[in-house]
Amino acid sequence: MSKIFKNGLLVFAAIILSSLIFATNGYSKKKPYVLGADFSITGRASFLGDPEAKTVTLLVDQINKKGGINGHPLKVIMYDDESNTTKARLNFERLIKKDHVIALFGPSLSGISLAVIDLAKRYRIPLISCAASYKIVVNPRTGKARKWVFKTPQSDSMAVEKIYEFMKKKGIHKIAIITITTGFGASGRSQLLKYAPKYDIKIVADEKYGPKDTDMSVQLTKIKGSGAQALVNWSIGPSQVIVTRQWKQLGLSKQMLLFQSHGFGSKRNIKLAEGAAEGVYLPLGKVNIGRILPASDPQKKPIMAYIRSYEKRYHQPISSFGGHAYDALTLLVDALKAVGPNRAKIRNYLEHKKGYIGMHGIFNFSPTDHNGLTKDAFEMVVVKNGDWAIAH
Repeated sequence: MSKIFKNGLLVFAAIILSSLIFATNGYSKKKPYVLGADFSITGRASFLGDPEAKTVTLLVDQINKKGGINGHPLKVIMYDDESNTTKARLNFERLIKKDHVIALFGPSLSGISLAVIDLAKRYRIPLISCAASYKIVVNPRTGKARKWVFKTPQSDSMAVEKIYEFMKKKGIHKIAIITITTGFGASGRSQLLKYAPKYDIKIVADEKYGPKDTDMSVQLTKIKGSGAQALVNWSIGPSQVIVTRQWKQLGLSKQMLLFQSHGFGSKRNIKLAEGAAEGVYLPLGKVNIGRILPASDPQKKPIMAYIRSYEKRYHQPISSFGGHAYDALTLLVDALKAVGPNRAKIRNYLEHKKGYIGMHGIFNFSPTDHNGLTKDAFEMVVVKNGDWAIAH
């Protein structure tokens, strides 16, 4: 049995154990509130799902130790989709039909989220995705918000605008882009192309690579001769590290700055890049930089509480991705406290929630905005001395 699979089983066992604590607590005579979650705990996107699952385990324990939700214990039934779309659909069907959960959150990936959002509509159940693509909450054909679907990560369109805004200030007008051919990459590429004219940016090279590719030197060599002032890589996971290393190895770092998508938001990526990430720019949610936020920032206190409890329990740093799960679960808990275990009321409550201070921003939802964030939920950061620093 592989180590990663064992870890996935341990996380799953932990969440089931924590959710069953209500059986021995004094307040447990009330019926538990049952939520359903699906993450990529194992498989190619385990770097997303693992911290998400660990965050949920941590929060469920904390909530139940404080008496649950209005005296009701919280139970989260969580499944691992193994980074597989088919598995995710089966998991969500099971959560809805067999486990009879009140609401859903996850999945970890944009492509998988896009593949399951129809289930939320069909079964009229609230779903809070932990993935980034704007298409998760907006029907691109109609431009309208998907009634039963919300999400906590900032949209790729916001990340693109934050990057372009920063580039404009630095006098960058010619860029190259390289994107992964997944749902996340395709969505990001479309936004890079869409918003370039708004910021007076010309895309002089446009390259792609597959999710299993381990060498992007051919594409990067083409980009090297493009005359670009900066390179934007839109992907998540190991491919970001590969591009970063080869950007350095091929000498592109001497010619152009490297900007990564917000999917680079884990210190694990800095470590894996083995020094090549120094000077890399990206937009990040404040959850990643809690320690350097000013005391006056309303997000600092809850972020630092999360960081301390996560690091104490797991002896590793938090990531953007755990923050996505944190926001999804706490938003559902807030709704349950306010309106109880009614799917339609939870949906309506979320749709009108304002001023909710989360890990990734201060959420202001509306009937036309089921993400509730703006590009200002991002901070532009740069890798400096192996850590995040505010970019200027």
